[in-house]
Amino acid sequence: MVELLFFANLKEKLGTGTIQWMETPITVSELKKQLETQYSLTNLDSVMIAINAEFAENHEIIKSGDQVAFIEPVSGG
Repeated sequence: MVELLFFANLKEKLGTGTIQWMETPITVSELKKQLETQYSLTNLDSVMIAINAEFAENHEIIKSGDQVAFIEPVSGG
């Protein structure tokens, strides 16, 4: 099992800050695609992903026991 953490707008869209994900191993790219389909999320390609507090690329593999954070770009003024 993998713990998925969501912040800001993603957290609001999902109605929760965490999801327990059972399907592993899975690449970051595959996970993004499945989340877009299952939860109607959009623009996950612009979201930074961290696996166990280290930024990850789309080809990296997520394994059982990992914690994956979805961090949206910040804008401000």
